Amino acid sequence: MLTIPARCASKEWQPAALARGRVQSLADPRLCFLAIARVPSLARRAAMLPGAPMPHRLLVIEDEPAIADFIVRGLREEGFIIEHSPEGNDAWHRLSTENWDVILLDWWLPGIDGITLLRRFRQSNITTPVLLLTARDAVADRVTGLNAGADDYLCKPFAFEELIARIHSLTRRQDRRAGTVLLHADVQLDLTTHRVERAGHPLDLTAKERALLAYFLRHPGEVLSKTRIYEQVWEEQYDGLSNTLEVHVMELRRKLEARGPRLIKTLRGQGYVFGENP
Repeated sequence: MLTIPARCASKEWQPAALARGRVQSLADPRLCFLAIARVPSLARRAAMLPGAPMPHRLLVIEDEPAIADFIVRGLREEGFIIEHSPEGNDAWHRLSTENWDVILLDWWLPGIDGITLLRRFRQSNITTPVLLLTARDAVADRVTGLNAGADDYLCKPFAFEELIARIHSLTRRQDRRAGTVLLHADVQLDLTTHRVERAGHPLDLTAKERALLAYFLRHPGEVLSKTRIYEQVWEEQYDGLSNTLEVHVMELRRKLEARGPRLIKTLRGQGYVFGENP
């Protein structure tokens, strides 16, 4: 591994041996600039292969141009999809209107500062992992950042390899959670804990109501016939006479609509649709 020396002012491409390496440390992130090689890394090449999983989408919120460029170029070289926001107000707009897999957030920002931004983000009941980047390394500062809603904390200057490792750790956590949490609109159901929420408010559902909601959440926007739902949720054939399904749908609707607009719609002669019907 190669170390980029402090005060490397040139923004020209580095010699090939240096450009193909990875940064081990960033001695002065305000003054150093990394020129990433034009040749894709092995990780990026793997991400380009047919059948490879979709790359993770990251938002870098950093106001220092040199640091932002260092991070953005390096992460793109690793195969991530990266967007950059240089100040708090723009960052809040992007956080509240777009979906991200991981957010890299600087503490000090023009406009809305990083901690205020983080608290506002968590108050919106969004669980996207946030890695806080800051030169503030006191224990009290770390506690403040973590209590505000950060999932991890990395002090500047940092090793680029450590940044990558921490991002991969956060994406693994998020991927595991995505496998156990069903989510559509503002409704989510955790299959592990059986916790159901709408707009951040817990809902008290029976076991059969949870099973019915889970089936709806797995098929948003689809027209689901009564026969199909009955066979999948009750594991029985629908005889066309029982009103068990209608009773459960009515009760589930009541509990969901206590916290928001109607999501389960009845289509006469066809069945039900959850969410928007495309």
